[in-house]
Amino acid sequence: MSRGIDYGNLMHDAMRGLIRKVMEGVARDGLPGDHHFFITIDTTHPDMQMAGWLRERYPEEITLVVQHWFENLSVEEDGFAITLNFGNAPEPLYIPFDSISTFVDPFVEFGLRFELHHEEDDEDEDDEEAPMLEDAPQEPKSGEVVSLDRFRK
Repeated sequence: MSRGIDYGNLMHDAMRGLIRKVMEGVARDGLPGDHHFFITIDTTHPDMQMAGWLRERYPEEITLVVQHWFENLSVEEDGFAITLNFGNAPEPLYIPFDSISTFVDPFVEFGLRFELHHEEDDEDEDDEEAPMLEDAPQEPKSGEVVSLDRFRK
């Protein structure tokens, strides 16, 4: 009768908590040193807030760069608000933590990748655990950032 421990979702919650703590520190103290973030967001998430022209341009996902210029960063339990510059046009965004598919800080070679779980998937997979990234089939993507460390001598 016991469903067992859902380690996949527990791990994802913990890692999103890590992102929350990092963003809270940046909101409070700014970005330290050469730290910066590449954050890929699922723009179809129902709680994602962005300008209509941005949603039209990025209907499925967008990768945000948080580095030299950002304003109004505020962190909440379920997400964060930030204003970023898009072609000299400041745009406010609200990013739910569970809309994040990747979070990378290239300065320290740290990265997280999440398998996003969509609401329509819930109907068919109510009792299944969230899939782990290692279990997911990997397909090459164009324009993907690749580490060259394995080729160095």
